[in-house]
Amino acid sequence: MKISLLATALPFFGQVVNALSAAEWRSQSIYFLLTDRFARTDGSTSASCDLSQRAYCGGSWQGIIDHLDYIQGMGFTAVWITPITKQMPQTTSEGTGFHGYWQQDIYSVNPNFGTADDIKALSNAIHDRGMYLMIDVVANHMGYNGPGASTDYSVFNPFNSASYFHSYCPISDYNNQNLVENCWLGDDTVSLTDLNTQSDQVRNVWYSWVKDLVANYTVDGLRIDTVKHVEKDFWTGYSQAAGVYTLGEVLHGDPAYTCPYQGYVDGVFNYPIYYQLLNAFKSSSGSISSLVSMINSVSSDCKDPTLLGSFIENHDNPRFPSYTSDMSQAKSVIAYVFFADGIPTIYSGQEQHYAGANDPYNREAIWLSGYATDSELYKFITTANKIRKLAIGKDSSYLTTRNNAFYTDSNTIAMRKGSSGSQVITVLSNSGSSGGSYTLNLNNHGYSSGAQLVEIYTCSSVQVDSNGNMPVPMASGLPRVLVPSSWVTGSGLCGTSSGTASGTTTLITTTTSKVSSSTSSTCVAATTLPIAFTEKVTTSYGEKVFITGSITQLGNWNTANAVALSASQYTSANPVWTVSLDLPVGTTFQYKFIKKDQDGSVIWESDPNRSYTVGNGCTGVKLAVGDSWR
Repeated sequence: MKISLLATALPFFGQVVNALSAAEWRSQSIYFLLTDRFARTDGSTSASCDLSQRAYCGGSWQGIIDHLDYIQGMGFTAVWITPITKQMPQTTSEGTGFHGYWQQDIYSVNPNFGTADDIKALSNAIHDRGMYLMIDVVANHMGYNGPGASTDYSVFNPFNSASYFHSYCPISDYNNQNLVENCWLGDDTVSLTDLNTQSDQVRNVWYSWVKDLVANYTVDGLRIDTVKHVEKDFWTGYSQAAGVYTLGEVLHGDPAYTCPYQGYVDGVFNYPIYYQLLNAFKSSSGSISSLVSMINSVSSDCKDPTLLGSFIENHDNPRFPSYTSDMSQAKSVIAYVFFADGIPTIYSGQEQHYAGANDPYNREAIWLSGYATDSELYKFITTANKIRKLAIGKDSSYLTTRNNAFYTDSNTIAMRKGSSGSQVITVLSNSGSSGGSYTLNLNNHGYSSGAQLVEIYTCSSVQVDSNGNMPVPMASGLPRVLVPSSWVTGSGLCGTSSGTASGTTTLITTTTSKVSSSTSSTCVAATTLPIAFTEKVTTSYGEKVFITGSITQLGNWNTANAVALSASQYTSANPVWTVSLDLPVGTTFQYKFIKKDQDGSVIWESDPNRSYTVGNGCTGVKLAVGDSWR
């Protein structure tokens, strides 16, 4: 068959696609899933999936359609699915091609996942929600069941002869770029037959194929596999033919190696940051300084770091919880992914705190989680997407302004991103959940004295003092993300209303202002401050609400000494219980609300404990903490 006919053999019929520009992709957030492992057509949440077998487990394109609510519920705007092409059919000692990277026929779709019409239906369903579709593609190689030296090229369509491929040679030295580009990946069980992408014939096939792929399925972006294994100038024509945002996998930790690829594709996954982020946060002894150094290197070496893919997990690397089970550290790296430069990308299962290590154990079936939307990280990611969307809407320069790490210590990094005077401030600690409670005073944050901000995850109000200090309440190694107070009203965050439900987000209006060390006639430093606690909780006749905690004033967790709240403001429409306590400035404590019945029985609200630090303030200042029962 002539090459000119090969492109027309593809059952695609070029439609006009109004794709997102690279600049428009900056504002997206991507949920990455393995089609075989995300959702089944039968809707099962109990079907077994033996990861060690590397076999097909039954996921499908229709299954994805049926569970788009789960993805969109977290706030994601784009879905990245694994390759759609027909794979090597055999089951080998290394498993099957369920992942999509052992293709043999680029003109047919993988029948294990459904039909071409199912892909079109998925694309339509995604677009009907105002979301975008990214498809994974492979141009470097095909997949063969057996040693590369004895390949039967006739099994490939359309590349059905040795003339389309590089001569067989295994990659023996990954520091030799010539071998990386021209020799073969894989092994004698499954060899990854390396296409001669320098050939005009091969290039013409791929350029026509990708153009038609995008048109036929209304694809908005491409994730490109094994980019570093193909000569750079191939990708220029490939990206131009695709006409959509291209995000390449260049698995290398040196920005001097990785960043130049951005001259040929729109973005690459930020592996240089990935390795340093992982090492900095997988233990409390990780190197924050190495992460900061890499942030600066990527910023200077890469053409545009804001178009890179930001991530901490994927299907090729062990999941973050396989290094540490600590939830605070998991939240910290996710917060980095969302609030540093780049397009945040979350790997399916990350929201359920899956902990699979190396392939195949990091390719779990998501349906076995029951698609729980009340899991801690599902909710954390949902809020992260809301915060990022808020920043994008409030600050037109947020996405393109470079992330600036302006404070570090041995366990902490503080970053600012956005326009001067309205930056998003992100404070991350690697201390983990055993980390203490304290106030971190930050300078060089870009805000003026008196500026009012809100820390979104605790909904605490923070005011920059007259010396320019920003007092950030830290506790249990959890991340802190601060935005201007004026942004919060109507955002759906911290109990405010918006066009979308804000869930059970707690509202805490806490003024945490640090007093200047100089004497002032208008401010007398207080030694104690009144804290008004308001708990919103529906109670039954005879039930009363109390607060207890880790300090003497709250009974030292002894429920017999807990402090009673008043129901004087309680109504059926607004069931609030209140109490005001004078507490010493600087006191840090944990607390919970409890219900006591007439018979003396006690009901505790759910974990975790709440935390609070009484900040400095002037005499006469009143602080308020508002919570809802959990």
